[in-house]
Amino acid sequence: MMIIGTRGSNLALAQTRKVAGLLKEKGFLTTEKIIKTDGDRFVDRPLYQVSTGVGAFVRELDDAMVEEGIEIAVHSMKDLPTLRPPELITAAVLVRDSPYDVLLTKEGLSIDELPKNAMIGTSSMRRRAQLLRYRPDLRVEELRGNIDTRIRKLNEGQYDGILLAEAGLERMGWDDIVRVRLPIDDFCPSPNQGTVAIVALANTPAVDAVALLNHRPSQIETQIERLVVKDLEGGCTTPIGAYAKFELDGKTIRVRAEVLSCDGTKSIKADQKISADNWKAEAEQMGKELASSGGKMLADEAVCYIQQLRNQKL
Repeated sequence: MMIIGTRGSNLALAQTRKVAGLLKEKGFLTTEKIIKTDGDRFVDRPLYQVSTGVGAFVRELDDAMVEEGIEIAVHSMKDLPTLRPPELITAAVLVRDSPYDVLLTKEGLSIDELPKNAMIGTSSMRRRAQLLRYRPDLRVEELRGNIDTRIRKLNEGQYDGILLAEAGLERMGWDDIVRVRLPIDDFCPSPNQGTVAIVALANTPAVDAVALLNHRPSQIETQIERLVVKDLEGGCTTPIGAYAKFELDGKTIRVRAEVLSCDGTKSIKADQKISADNWKAEAEQMGKELASSGGKMLADEAVCYIQQLRNQKL
């Protein structure tokens, strides 16, 4: 029986139990072990203030796999840092769920229908920047906690609206919650948003078992998104978006990416179609062009700004 390491939030457990069910269908039995991460412990502060920085929801799971021999871990792929321990292999990417950001309000309002100076909650610096670009009048305030807590705070009237990833609502089975999708052209999602990655401990039977669950198109799309933003070197708290999607013909992939200033007043965008036969080289080239056209400078400015905010709180 293989051990699956997981965070203890309801969303993380839902993702883990989905993977456990898929593995059971393939003939592999698992048991889960809950690991608490810094991202779970410090819910009273923005993510950029969490000491681990990049990988706030991942590092402790990685350590447990390497040190305790836990064979499998399930992650929201957008949380996975680019640089990974050599002992760990991202053995599968599941079929992608919705990549969209959604707006939740008690009245079911769209972003254009929100009243002037409405207070919107989000934990994402990217969403904050995109909101301020689209509606500079909005008041964007920090919103931490798991998905249950965030929705409770909305229902209590602490916010006029909150932004979430639609994939989280889907995985929790909350189809009855009214939400309004935000257009990807204006709200390009975080790289890998909506995808679940399964990490396996190298040189164990888990690698081959997990690989049976891999969805190749989703894997390629997520790799493209990482390649396109790699040269920005912004980290997961910087206002950076990327989204790749196979066209219906299966021969081309549309790739959109952007980097923003933290206040949303500046942004650099890229939007083009690349060949499915040469996706890696073309995605790398697209990333270099995004960085050299001002994207790297904007990402560096955002990193400096976030570091200043972190130092002010120390």
